[in-house]
Amino acid sequence: MTTERPPSQGRRLVALPATVWAAVALPFISIVLALLVGSIVILASEVIVPGHPFDVTLPVTAYAALFEGAFGGLDPIVNTIRAATPLVLAGLAVGLAFKAGLFNIGAQGQFLLGALGSVTVGVALNQASPFIAIPAALLAGMLAGAAWGFIPGFLKAISGAHEVVTTIMLNYVAVSVIAWAVSGPLDQPGSPSPITAQVGNAALPVIIGRNGHLGVLVALAAVLAVGWLLFRTTRGFEIRTVGANPDAARYAGMQPRLIVVLTMSLAGVLAGLAGATVVLGVTHYMMASFGTTVGFDSIAVALLGRSSPVGIVFAAILFGAMRAGAPLMQIQTGSLIPAELVDVLQATILLFLAAHEVIRHILKLRGVKAGLETTDTIARTYGRESV
Repeated sequence: MTTERPPSQGRRLVALPATVWAAVALPFISIVLALLVGSIVILASEVIVPGHPFDVTLPVTAYAALFEGAFGGLDPIVNTIRAATPLVLAGLAVGLAFKAGLFNIGAQGQFLLGALGSVTVGVALNQASPFIAIPAALLAGMLAGAAWGFIPGFLKAISGAHEVVTTIMLNYVAVSVIAWAVSGPLDQPGSPSPITAQVGNAALPVIIGRNGHLGVLVALAAVLAVGWLLFRTTRGFEIRTVGANPDAARYAGMQPRLIVVLTMSLAGVLAGLAGATVVLGVTHYMMASFGTTVGFDSIAVALLGRSSPVGIVFAAILFGAMRAGAPLMQIQTGSLIPAELVDVLQATILLFLAAHEVIRHILKLRGVKAGLETTDTIARTYGRESV
């Protein structure tokens, strides 16, 4: 006896490949085009460098070395995962804001303040039990990031000040705050340059390989929490509704002002947690010039991952793999191809994602989604109070 599938189920199975392609087409095409641009840059570098024989296969050699450095064994894989960990958390911070129609350029500042908060508490509790020091330092990073995210959210809610402007300014303020704190109250006496003490027992323990720290599990827990918030709770539905149409959300009885403040604060929590995992899991201290590209890379990660928690994980792994594999690529190409090539690739991916309308027109892609629909609110509401 045979059973036939209901017609509706059959139609869903047939439509599944088209649905998947619509979701991943533009990110995939953007990555491929970025690799092609990178190949052109690599070939051009051979022409520029005098005395170097031209090798048309050099892009293949470079990319193979990049892949090997990222996935060629347990240690490279762990390095990739470790590099992806803060990108996952900061990417969630940007992606969550996107869902509410907010452009969180301030993930960089929230990351830095989270790192500062965690190192402050970590140094203070460096001799305490790890069961006390680690949670306290992580919580301090989350609260510091939340405070830095609350400010632009509150300003937008009460005055309509656009978060793009306020978060950019707060990024610069965060750099100055760190320079003051590390050079002043947190400076370790006797050090030749401004630097904090080690976080000691507040350091995240290594759980895999040589340097795969506990922050990896923290990032996975954050992915699950954000996914649950967005798609399994009433508040998450309100966040997505405000992102799609704040006026309709207001007419439906929601409170867009409250949602904006809450979303930016939660984004700050995630970005601050990213900073905490770097300080507690990687560096174990801070310098006055402490800097990173994680906050800005997270924007590309969120766009490439289409603001989806799962998509952000894969995008973060891609970017983490580039960072982890870059040193080996530079070595195996005789330093002809610098590690900074990954910056070119990441920037080019972001460029093609931003030019999605042009790509869809040139390649005649029908039914393909850009994944940037909720960010239309940014342009639509700029210069006027929208909440």
